[in-house]
Amino acid sequence: MQLTTAGSLSGNRQIKAGVLGLIVLAIIWELAAWIVAGSDRNLIMFGLGLVVIALVFNILNDWRSGVLIFLVWLLFEDLARKYLGNSLTVYFAKDFLVGVAYLSFYFAKRRGDVEVFKPPFLLPLGLFFALAFVEVFNGFSPNVMYGFLGLKLYFYYAPLMFLGYAMLKGPADLDRLLKVSLIAGIVISALGIAQSVLGVSFLTPENSEAELYEMSHLVRYSPITHQEVFAPSSVFVSAGRFSFYLILLWILAMGAQGYFLLSRKTYSMYSFLGIGVITVAVMITGTRTPFVFVIGSIFVMTAAFLWGAPWRWGQGHRLVKALRRGFLVGGLGLILMVEIFPTVIGGNWSFFSETLAISGQGSELTARTWDYPVQNLMGAISEGNLLTGHGTGMSSLGMQYVSRFLEEPLPGFEVESGFGSVLVEMGVFGLLLWFFWVSVLLWQGWKVVRTLRETVYFPLGFAIWWYAVVGLVLLMYFGIQFYQNFVNNAYLWLLTGVLYRLPQLALMPQPVPIPRHLRGAPRWRLAMLGR
Repeated sequence: MQLTTAGSLSGNRQIKAGVLGLIVLAIIWELAAWIVAGSDRNLIMFGLGLVVIALVFNILNDWRSGVLIFLVWLLFEDLARKYLGNSLTVYFAKDFLVGVAYLSFYFAKRRGDVEVFKPPFLLPLGLFFALAFVEVFNGFSPNVMYGFLGLKLYFYYAPLMFLGYAMLKGPADLDRLLKVSLIAGIVISALGIAQSVLGVSFLTPENSEAELYEMSHLVRYSPITHQEVFAPSSVFVSAGRFSFYLILLWILAMGAQGYFLLSRKTYSMYSFLGIGVITVAVMITGTRTPFVFVIGSIFVMTAAFLWGAPWRWGQGHRLVKALRRGFLVGGLGLILMVEIFPTVIGGNWSFFSETLAISGQGSELTARTWDYPVQNLMGAISEGNLLTGHGTGMSSLGMQYVSRFLEEPLPGFEVESGFGSVLVEMGVFGLLLWFFWVSVLLWQGWKVVRTLRETVYFPLGFAIWWYAVVGLVLLMYFGIQFYQNFVNNAYLWLLTGVLYRLPQLALMPQPVPIPRHLRGAPRWRLAMLGR
């Protein structure tokens, strides 16, 4: 009997080995055929497929590292799309990876290995989701596919707040998240700067798809001096996505800089370098949005940092030092760029100064900040169906892909107002629910920020809260593109979970050194001072 069992096991192993050998031979044969035919695209897709398989196994084994893997893939995915003909397979790879991370997190939750986040804004967000789901089946929508696209853009990355909350077991996890985000941001910003100097052919193939070609070959002209301004896209498929990413990156780098300095972390070099590179990248985007919002964020975050600095513990000067060094590094970066490539900076500065002047020839300040957004909002109201809307997804990004798949004309609901887009899709009740859940999220988030005052986490906490204000309120006034852009949306939800986790980290021993004048003081005096 034992001999029979051993023989059968040996036979099974031989069969499995034979099948595996045939699979390997088939793969080798197919690869050889692609190489002979010169099919580089198939080879790249095959390589990316193997990478995805390896990443899936890694994420299932460790969902925390899976979140970081997803972020890196998210940031560099567009680069593959540029060279692979806008492949939808690549486009949805990020959604597959984050879906695997959700699944891995769920298994960890079932085992009791994670602490579950209970969002204080879950009820209003749930009401907004319920209405959005019902609106998928709105009779005015030509196809439910548009609705499911809208649901994905609004809510698919929302569970990242649970992962962001649970992944921070200690300060080391927070440091790792910030370090990965900053290093990737520095690389992407530097590539954008290089593209503005080397030209659009750098990182952008000339034979790219028509829909991508237009977005990545954007050229503007200053209205008075008529200087040509190229808007780089860096690793992304569009200049707009790059400019939106820079807003997120600058706010995050500024918050990380304050946190690293207060906690005496060696990672502060990444935030210092990031501030300099990102500031230069903002100046060469040829896009006014990041320029205006970074300037505004400088004033808001400076005032907030001075308000929330740990003055009682003698560490407020470190935040002042962080601000001073940030401005210094950013200024040095701009001076260096002006000295080496004056034409690039000069053209962008002419475009910004001429179009953002308070008045005069070429000024678009009033038109862009009031006339155009209000006109679009009025246009959304004039579309009709204010009570029921036209259905979720009917004014969202990516509608052209659904239209192409369905082989039907694109519905004509293009509204460049974020609030107007919600109104067109879900009617007045949808807009009211949007304001409801956003208000609760921001109010509850502000209460968290206040609890972080005079801790090392305050600069980062305020930066995350301010980013939510920018994304959910200020830029929604101009359009829904910022919120529905997958990079900004994923970071918004992930950082929301991080924000609500920071008070738990603040309860741990704070890495704040004793001020010089208290060193050597008796223990009773330090105890009286709360040290």
